[in-house]
Amino acid sequence: MKIIRTTLASACFLTLSIALSSSQNVYEEARPEVYTLNQIASLGVGDKAPEISMRDPQGNVINLSDLKGKVVLIDFWASWCRPCRMENPNVVRTYNTFKNSAFKNGDGFEVFSVSLDQNKAAWKKGIEQDGLVWENHVSDLQYWRNAAAQTYKVNSIPATFLIDGAGIIIKKNLRGKALANTLTALKR
Repeated sequence: MKIIRTTLASACFLTLSIALSSSQNVYEEARPEVYTLNQIASLGVGDKAPEISMRDPQGNVINLSDLKGKVVLIDFWASWCRPCRMENPNVVRTYNTFKNSAFKNGDGFEVFSVSLDQNKAAWKKGIEQDGLVWENHVSDLQYWRNAAAQTYKVNSIPATFLIDGAGIIIKKNLRGKALANTLTALKR
């Protein structure tokens, strides 16, 4: 039984590694480091958020680590995702309310949007239509094969990870009032 599990885990890891390395998209020049299956499976509250380095709609590389010192909502979404689009007004409202707030472990609130789109025009249109006013929008335009989504083990969207100023995951999958209530509780 142990041999079967080990073989299965090895096959899954090999498949994930091949999927992560096989893409030819120019947006993938800035890729996050590769994590083992154990690291991915154990990613949760209290863990250090893995780095995300991807391109914005203008082609510039944006790094999650550039926001160190701030409380950050990593928001996995897509323009084609109706539940994501329905949640976006709440995220915008929360961003506008808390962007300049001082927290127990972070100064200011930012949103780091990771799109699972595969069409750049649709992605940019979704950002504009929903009034996503923050600057941190990234994608590798690989749909469900998005490198960050695989690293964070995102298998449905919207999916969120709230990290503190030290880059530690403090909450997962906050939506609606739960996001604002959590940020209120974190304020100094």
